[in-house]
Amino acid sequence: MKQKILDEIKKYETIIIHRHVRPDPDAYGSQGGLAEVLKASFPEKAIFAVGKEEETLHYMSRLDEIPDDTYNGALVIVCDTANAERICDGRYGMGDKLIKIDHHPNMDPYGDMMWVDTDASSTSEMIYEFYLSGKEQGLKMSDEAARLLFAGIVGDTGRFIYPSTTEKTFAYAGELIHYNFSRPELFDKMYELDANIVKLKGYVLQNFELRASGAAVMILKKELLEEFQAVPSKASLLVSTLGDVKGIKAWVFFIEESDQIRVRFRSKGPIINEIARKYKGGGHPLAAGASIYSWEEMESVVRDLEAVCKDN
Repeated sequence: MKQKILDEIKKYETIIIHRHVRPDPDAYGSQGGLAEVLKASFPEKAIFAVGKEEETLHYMSRLDEIPDDTYNGALVIVCDTANAERICDGRYGMGDKLIKIDHHPNMDPYGDMMWVDTDASSTSEMIYEFYLSGKEQGLKMSDEAARLLFAGIVGDTGRFIYPSTTEKTFAYAGELIHYNFSRPELFDKMYELDANIVKLKGYVLQNFELRASGAAVMILKKELLEEFQAVPSKASLLVSTLGDVKGIKAWVFFIEESDQIRVRFRSKGPIINEIARKYKGGGHPLAAGASIYSWEEMESVVRDLEAVCKDN
C-alpha cells in the first residue's frame, strides 16, 4: 500500500493534507511531517496542509488557507483520523482522489485508498515508514519533517511509556534525532504549562473521584475553568495526570465547553474506545474521546466505564 500511495502522489500536481478536529501532536506531526517530506521530495508540486489551527500547537507548524478551487483535480490525504465525521475541514471530499492514512481501528473505511496500521504507535511513525519505503524512489527527509514526526511520535507514546511503543518506535525515533532540530526546545514547548494550568492540575489531583471499581472521574465545568482562566483545550492537556495514581484502572475527564462536554478517556488496561464509540467518539483501546451534550448523559458514561473496570 505504501508503494501505491507513492505512485498516486507522483501522479498529482496538487496534494492537500487534512487531519482530525481538535488535533494533538500526532495529528499535526503526521500532517505536517508528510507535507514537509513531499515539499522536499517534489518541489515542483503544490503541497498544502489545511484545517482549523490549534493555538497550543502553533510551535509545531502553521496551516495553509486555500480557496475551494484548489481542490479541483487534487489528491487529498487524511492523516490520523479514524472516522470521516472527525476530519477537519469538510472540503476533503472535493478532490479527485482521497487517501486515508491512520493507526486507529478502522471502524470507518472511508476514502478511495486506505493504509491503516493499528500496530503503529502513531501516524507519525507510519509517515516515517512511508519515507523509508520510498527514499530509493526520491523521497527526502528534511530537518523540519523530522522535527514534526519526532514530536508526533513522542506525543502519541506519552514520551515512549505507552504500551503502543515498540522496538520499531524506538528505532525510528533514534534515526529522527540525527536530524538538525533542538529536542530540548521541542520538549519545552510540548510539556511546559502556564502557571494557571499548573494550579488547575493541583485541583485535579486533589479533587478527582476514585471509585471502588478502579474507575476515576474528573469533572471540569465552565465555571471552574473560568476560575482558573483555563480554556478547554488547555485543560485537556491534564488528562494524563491521573496515570500515576495507584489503584486506578481507567479514568474519564468531563470538560465543559460552550456547546458540548468533551469526554476524554484513559486506561491502564480496560478497553475504553468501545465506550467512546457508543457516544459517537473513538480512539485507541487505552486512549479515546467522545462528546456528550448534557450532564445527565455523564452518569451513563461513568456506569459504562465502571462496568469495564469491574471486568478487569
